[in-house]
Amino acid sequence: MRFNKYSDVMLALGLVGILVVMIIPIPPTLMDLVLTLDISLSLLILIVVLYTTEPLQFSVFPGLLLMVTLFRLSLNVATTRLILSEAYAGRLIEAFGTFVVGGNYVVGIIIFSILVIINFVVITKGAGRIAEVAARFTLDKMPGKQMAIDADLNNGLIDEHQARARREKIDREAEFYGAMDGAAKFVRGDAIAAILITFINVLGGFVIGVAQKGMSFQDAIKTYTLLTVGDGLVSQIPALVVSTAAGIIITRASSESHLGIDIQNQLMAKPRALIITASVLTFFGLVPGLPTIPFLILAAIVGLMAMGARSQIAETRKAEEEAEEKKDEAPRDVSSQIEGYLQVDPLELEIGYGLIPLVDLEQGGDLLGRITEIRKQCAIEIGIIVPPIRIRDNIQLKNNEYVIKIRGVDVSRGEVMVNQFMALDPGTVTGKVEGVPTVEQVFGLEALWINEDQKENAEMAGYTVVEPPAVLATHLMETLKRHAHEILSRQDTQTLLDNIKKENATLVEELIPNVMSVGSVQKVLHNLLRERVPIRDLVTILEALSDYAGQTKDLNTLTEYVRQNLSRTIFSLYRDAEGKVTAITLAPDVEKTIIDVVQSAVTKGSSLAMPPRFIERVTSALKSQVDRMSSEGLQPLLVCSPTVRQYFKRLVEPVFPNLVVISYAELPQTAEIVSFGTIQTEKENALR
Repeated sequence: MRFNKYSDVMLALGLVGILVVMIIPIPPTLMDLVLTLDISLSLLILIVVLYTTEPLQFSVFPGLLLMVTLFRLSLNVATTRLILSEAYAGRLIEAFGTFVVGGNYVVGIIIFSILVIINFVVITKGAGRIAEVAARFTLDKMPGKQMAIDADLNNGLIDEHQARARREKIDREAEFYGAMDGAAKFVRGDAIAAILITFINVLGGFVIGVAQKGMSFQDAIKTYTLLTVGDGLVSQIPALVVSTAAGIIITRASSESHLGIDIQNQLMAKPRALIITASVLTFFGLVPGLPTIPFLILAAIVGLMAMGARSQIAETRKAEEEAEEKKDEAPRDVSSQIEGYLQVDPLELEIGYGLIPLVDLEQGGDLLGRITEIRKQCAIEIGIIVPPIRIRDNIQLKNNEYVIKIRGVDVSRGEVMVNQFMALDPGTVTGKVEGVPTVEQVFGLEALWINEDQKENAEMAGYTVVEPPAVLATHLMETLKRHAHEILSRQDTQTLLDNIKKENATLVEELIPNVMSVGSVQKVLHNLLRERVPIRDLVTILEALSDYAGQTKDLNTLTEYVRQNLSRTIFSLYRDAEGKVTAITLAPDVEKTIIDVVQSAVTKGSSLAMPPRFIERVTSALKSQVDRMSSEGLQPLLVCSPTVRQYFKRLVEPVFPNLVVISYAELPQTAEIVSFGTIQTEKENALR
């Protein structure tokens, strides 16, 4: 609209106008106009409130209420100036002082007092109390609502955009009710100001009329009291309307229709209540001494409403029955029902009955919120979008058992004690604590399940104490990292490519589909994730594929090229605080044996087969080194030449799945490598 362009200017001018009305005297004719504007604005606010279906549709109400109150107070100042200085404040105030109250200032004072009492004692006080309670309960419910949103997001019922919109709505609700709690104080203050202004006007008018204008006592009282009462009525009626609007919007619950339709539907929903009401009205109409016609007319109206309500309910039931019959008669699509069983959730977490409190929001469970953070952490650390994790209870599991599934297949399981804490022994424990022995699922550390009253003693003894949700969340996080290559689907790969294409369109279009397919890129990403190489730097990965895909179509070889381009990323994963990499190395004769076998297999076109005795010696020597590194708290890591890296990893992976194998080309030239030991094939030099 054209007004939108200048709305901020109009608002500023309006606020300045309020100050002008307070300071500069205005003529009675203009006063009639601004008083009419006050009444019109109040009615507009009330009508808008009646047509809102939820409070946030009129979220500007608290600020608007403040400005309307300030506007009305400025008018009180202006009318007081006119009444006391000219004994005339325009035709509108005069009409309210004479016509509305019949020219009787006593009646006017009584009517004004009643309006003030209604506004101050009933509506304003009630609206203020409701605003206070609504603000308190809205803030109290915020954590539960946030966790419910996280639960829906984790279960795939909503996406990230919908979750963000719901969170914003919750924040806006809290801000709205908090603002209304404060705005209600302005309304209450306005009612108090009206009483004081009226008293001052009557007293001041009497003094001015008698002392300065030579009026008689009776004339001064009548003239200034009528004008003051008229002024009070002109200001109190809009105030009463705005206070009513404030009470309605605070008590308004979210609905699909406006207040009028809701009232009609809910009153007409009980025809029996209408019939009883009509009967009572008829009885009152027949009682001697009571007015018969008004009661009988109202009884007839309510009776007609009851008949209409019954007819409407009957039609609604008939329509529902017909719809149900059509639904029953419609042929059931059995195939679609069967197809529903073919769908497999990408990720599932099945829990025993005893673990339900961990995910139950009403019981204080925060696992759903932790899972949301896990999904964010996976995106940050390894660069994949973890799909929603469906959580369900399984009565076939033990009471405290849980199972993590990927595409319907168990990949990991564990147990947690809901009402206890896990005390981990990091190797520096100085005391003993009573508990149930267990083994931590992720790192295989010895641990104890202890009661809450032993938590402080365990921490003082050197144990690391972890709460049950954190134990499960850590296990879940590690499982997702370990099986990230199984989680990443082709559709996920396409989503990653679409996201990177927004800022690197040339790179993506150059590579796909002319050079490589989405499936080939997915395979390379799988290879990286299988060895826990993050794929967050997708630009570097795609650039490497674009550079080398013309030289070879072998995806394993392309993966090696990509790894070399990700050297800084890989180096950052395994360097220590001093920037050094501690690793096991391979003796030249070991690498030469592997190269010879690979070249022979390529020449003959046969499969790769290492000599059994060679495998036995290498495995034996490697086991000793890996055990030593693990015992010293180091990540088992081996560095070798680029030529043999992928083959050596393939050779030892079945026995040492957690051993990281990198090549010298995957480390920056400035990287300092500290040799932890060298693998040789001679028996006497197998360890060095």
